[in-house]
Amino acid sequence: MKTAAIEANTESPLGVFARYLSLWIALCISAGVGLGAVMPGVFQFVAGLEVASVNLVVAVLIWVMIYPMMVNVDFASLKDVGRKPKGLCITLVVNWLIKPFTMAALGVLFFEHLFAGLVDPDTARETIAGMILLGVAPCTAMVFVWSQLVRGDANYTLVQVSINDIIMVFAFAPIAALLLGVTDIVVPWETLLLSVILYVVIPLTAGYLTRQKLDRSEDHHEVRELTERLKPFSVLGLLATVVLLFGFQAGTILSQPTVIGLIAVPLLIQSYGIFLIAYGWAYLWNVPFSTAAPAALIGTSNFFELAVAVAISLFGLDSGAALATVVGVLVEVPVMLSLVKFANHTRSRFR
Repeated sequence: MKTAAIEANTESPLGVFARYLSLWIALCISAGVGLGAVMPGVFQFVAGLEVASVNLVVAVLIWVMIYPMMVNVDFASLKDVGRKPKGLCITLVVNWLIKPFTMAALGVLFFEHLFAGLVDPDTARETIAGMILLGVAPCTAMVFVWSQLVRGDANYTLVQVSINDIIMVFAFAPIAALLLGVTDIVVPWETLLLSVILYVVIPLTAGYLTRQKLDRSEDHHEVRELTERLKPFSVLGLLATVVLLFGFQAGTILSQPTVIGLIAVPLLIQSYGIFLIAYGWAYLWNVPFSTAAPAALIGTSNFFELAVAVAISLFGLDSGAALATVVGVLVEVPVMLSLVKFANHTRSRFR
């Protein structure tokens, strides 16, 4: 009995369902494409339910995904910001000064040059835009899972995520607009700012107010209990969004089936490249592993829920930008699990 209890306690925090998230996403992609091909009228009707370029159905699903993540953000942890400045420095520099620009550069390299003859110019521009939106949205929720899998410093990870979220409120729209402008894509500022308010400011405020109401104990058990109850809805919201997005994209995917593979190539290069930059920097700077590994994983992972929502708002449900952000969902989980395994194997090389 004791052994069984120990095994239960050491079970992966991803859980049985989330461990195979890539499989469920792949199944939802197939379902979305199939339903979109068979019932295009239904998806066209859902696509038409918009207010100010924001699809109402997708907006609700995005909120369902994001809200539990925002409840986990503890602004009280910001008082510990100076405890380990090196790890925080790596996270912020990689997330805001390196990652968005390398993602934009890879998008231009592959879709304006290397893949130029394989994708039409309009789709290529929209795909680059979707990649940029992924690059400008650092991860919020899954970071806690990756940090736990490498036995990272949980409190410090919370500090990193909290500061990232605060910076995102002010920096996401300007950096996205700058990079989208550099790639000659017209930026509707009103829609971009509305997306930030809808998908960052409002959920972050709701999460803060919820945490203030629930968090009366030192062990934060009420917050954990709420997020555990909401977790299934968050995952279901993600999967339902994937079905809708690929249903909207069914015609494009069936006519250009190789486009998903083309998008995945630069995303894979970006993910592994950013991890190596952050992880190598932490190693050379003598950052302890419990801080170094989460810092590198935070820089690698994306807040794909936000990227998907903004791509839909800016370019439409059936755009190349929306498709690129959804492919980011498909790529991220297996990539992050492989990086977790690599980090754990190289743990002994850090002090």
